Amino acid sequence: MFVRTASERDLETIKALLAETWHATYDTIYGVERVNETTAEWHSVASLKARLTRPNSEFLVADDGKLIAGMAFAAATSDPKVVMLHQLYVRPGKQGGGIGRMLIQEVEQCFPEARRLRLEVEAANDQAIRFYLANGFVRVGETANCGAEQSGIPALIFEKKLG
Repeated sequence: MFVRTASERDLETIKALLAETWHATYDTIYGVERVNETTAEWHSVASLKARLTRPNSEFLVADDGKLIAGMAFAAATSDPKVVMLHQLYVRPGKQGGGIGRMLIQEVEQCFPEARRLRLEVEAANDQAIRFYLANGFVRVGETANCGAEQSGIPALIFEKKLG
């Protein structure tokens, strides 16, 4: 497995990865219908394509040459010392094998000036919270609108000190 920059040819596969992962993670929390709505909006090819050209960002995939097993998207914030990890997803059947850790390490290397890596995570997503805690993140707050303004999805905010 290696980590590389995502390209336009990867977008359909990434869209499918996100749908699979979201259903496995969030169907029991939000219900299938809401997960379908959210993934249709947030994970459309057009939405993913816009991330490819976003300034001061990195869109990464974990690839073994046959399967894209994970993805991450991170971008600098208005504070150049803080990077927001907007997305980190690993296919359910590939979780626990170090892919998420590889993606985080690559994100950290992509932003050498950053001093903190921040993310938002659904409070009921115990598996993700355990993963982030095991990878050096600590809880620093919460938000009522995870992922997008007015999303209505509450989340916990975690940060990891860098450098």
